[in-house]
Amino acid sequence: MSQVRSSVAELDRIRLWHPFTQQAEWERDDPLVIAAGEGSWLIDESGRRYLDGNASLWVNVHGHRRPEIDTAVREQLDRIAHTTFLGLTNPPAVAFADALLETAPPGLTRAFLSESGASACEVAIKLALRYAQLRGETRRTRIVGLRNGYHGDTLGAVSAGGIDAFHAAFAPLLGPALHAPSPIDDPAAGGLAELLAEQGDEVFAVIVEPLIQAAAGILVAPEGWLARARELCDEAGCLLICDEVAVGLGRTGTFWASEREGVAPDILCCGKGLTGGYLPLSATLVREELYESFLGGPERTFYHGHSYSGNPLACAAACASLALYEQDGTIGNVDRQSERLRARLAAAPYPVRGHGLMLAVAGGGAAVCRAARNHGLVIRPLGDAIVVCPPLSIRDEESDLLADALLAAYADVA
Repeated sequence: MSQVRSSVAELDRIRLWHPFTQQAEWERDDPLVIAAGEGSWLIDESGRRYLDGNASLWVNVHGHRRPEIDTAVREQLDRIAHTTFLGLTNPPAVAFADALLETAPPGLTRAFLSESGASACEVAIKLALRYAQLRGETRRTRIVGLRNGYHGDTLGAVSAGGIDAFHAAFAPLLGPALHAPSPIDDPAAGGLAELLAEQGDEVFAVIVEPLIQAAAGILVAPEGWLARARELCDEAGCLLICDEVAVGLGRTGTFWASEREGVAPDILCCGKGLTGGYLPLSATLVREELYESFLGGPERTFYHGHSYSGNPLACAAACASLALYEQDGTIGNVDRQSERLRARLAAAPYPVRGHGLMLAVAGGGAAVCRAARNHGLVIRPLGDAIVVCPPLSIRDEESDLLADALLAAYADVA
């Protein structure tokens, strides 16, 4: 057996590889080791509390250790933790899909369950391509993504992505995708219109993040852009996929971001906050006609799946989380806290952008985020922008603390 190590941090340095992290910097750093959580707060090994300013990567909805979700998971543990979804089903998965689809934009009737947002987008891309093939539209072999777009790190999702820092190195592995300009660079969607006019008969789907391109730094699309994209897809005869993994489930102020423009996609991807931040779960929602096109013999089977699809623990947590939205008035709280944070962050040295509780201060970067720890705030940057995405259950005094800590961190760095 290896020698005894003195701390979690030391063992982490010699055993682990963290996502989206330059490990050379990590190994030189003094990492924050989170041992517990409560409500909007994270608690480190020494008992110090930090406000969770990025909702544990935008997934926490109702706070850490929410009793209703804790109880749902514990009760499910007394029944069964996992069983395959291939050829079997289970009550929590059925209840979750039914509850989720009740919230969905018009026309979406079926849910395919996975474990991550990237998986949900991968499913959407593969389903859309196979749908075109089953309709005899074999010329349609290309997905259209957007510049600055991000849909996850599996290869189909990377093909559709448009952030060079994340995606360019993997070009030799990628499929035949096309890319239209980002909404912020092309407010009237003229570039998408031109692309579809020229090559639309080769396109099986367009995939977009409605309202906000999140991983690109909380870039807000102009009003009307999504509705225009819907029109262009209809004209080109291709599907519209809305990736709501980051922006959905109330994060941007409506339950689904696509609601703001009354747009119903053909396929909707969701994940992140589905279980309230407890367990991995995602879903790909589709129209009934897409589902029906796969009915028939073995050649029409959708050959895609995951060992943990439909996991009963995750689905039980998700059912409890969905029930809390109405009980707590979650969407109303998002609107109130968004206004409160915007008002206080107006004193920041950079402008604030975003919707709901998906906000960003447009400068300061990693140095400010690191300084914020000294003021009891954990928060992360995207490039130079500092992303402000706390739990949707955050309270008035916690919003004030978040803003005050961030402003103090700016002052420290200045």
